[in-house]
Amino acid sequence: MNARTLPVEDDVLSEQLMSIRVLVIDDSALMRAILVEVINSAADMEVVGAAPDPLVAREMIKRTEPDVITLDVEMPKMKGLQSLDRLMRLSPTPVVMISSLAGRGSTTALRALELGTVNVVAKLGIDMAKGLAEYADEVRDKIRMAHGSRRKIPAPAFKPLPIDPRTSAGRLIAIGASTGGTEAIKTVLSQMPENAPGIVMVQHMPETFTPSFARRLDGLCRIRVKEAENCERILPGHAYLAPGHSHLLVRRRGTDYLCELSSGVPVNRHRPSVDVLFQSVAEHAGSRAVAVLLTGMGKDGAKGTLALFAAGGYTIAQSEASCVVYGMPREAVALGGVHESAALGEIAARLVASLSRREPAAVRV
Repeated sequence: MNARTLPVEDDVLSEQLMSIRVLVIDDSALMRAILVEVINSAADMEVVGAAPDPLVAREMIKRTEPDVITLDVEMPKMKGLQSLDRLMRLSPTPVVMISSLAGRGSTTALRALELGTVNVVAKLGIDMAKGLAEYADEVRDKIRMAHGSRRKIPAPAFKPLPIDPRTSAGRLIAIGASTGGTEAIKTVLSQMPENAPGIVMVQHMPETFTPSFARRLDGLCRIRVKEAENCERILPGHAYLAPGHSHLLVRRRGTDYLCELSSGVPVNRHRPSVDVLFQSVAEHAGSRAVAVLLTGMGKDGAKGTLALFAAGGYTIAQSEASCVVYGMPREAVALGGVHESAALGEIAARLVASLSRREPAAVRV
């Protein structure tokens, strides 16, 4: 594999002069060799060590001080996620999980995200449809994203916020997120009471993950959380997550909002796309909508947030200090489409407060 030119998209930190130092941890000698070749073939990163298990990796971490760690959470000498937790305590380093678990979208993989994993990549398999070149691009791009991220701080437990049904009737909430968004979405939804307006969401993640992610949120939150289905009515007290294979849009039928799934071309390199969702919400809900743009790399959602702002909806962006990656919210603020920025722990309260707003809001960013 030859070194390739870095992507020109805004979400890649191509201005870095020094290589990203990567430590590879995998029990498979073949997989370690593939990852070493994939990483070293990029001009902006290098492998500083390759370990067959976390015990060997501990000494390598101390000696090499890597910028990013790639890790398989199913290996000999590794007791599930306890070793990941210990690694993160030893050295709070961004982790990209490269595992067969990622392909299955398991509870273990989602728990790994909660413990500090920034990105997930399915382990390359013999039966994988994608070619090695495409797989290599995915691995390298997610290592770059991880390198540009902040160490996640576990969110405190929250109690649900009260919502006045007289002000929330007919309202709609839209949420978009990418890198670091699994925990951010959980933080916001965990504060939503059972009578919250209907919520539609996009989280950039593989299609094998979205069913498990929705089920996990459903078990943690008071509202009902599920994967969106085509032509499904959006109900109060429910949150609908875009499947990882389709755009999610909102349509009107009388007084009802409906989910619509689309296999249209990716937007901002994503399907589902936050821009696609937010623009449809702007068109069909307008001033009845509240939009929240959470942590994420790139610019997906910025134009959609501006469209909602222009349509009279209320828009909130996650603050820079509380983001894992301040990319998408930054782009939305730069376009002038954000009414206010708020720390992650405060977003749900600001969202609920906006539901009772009857006058045009002042911009506070």
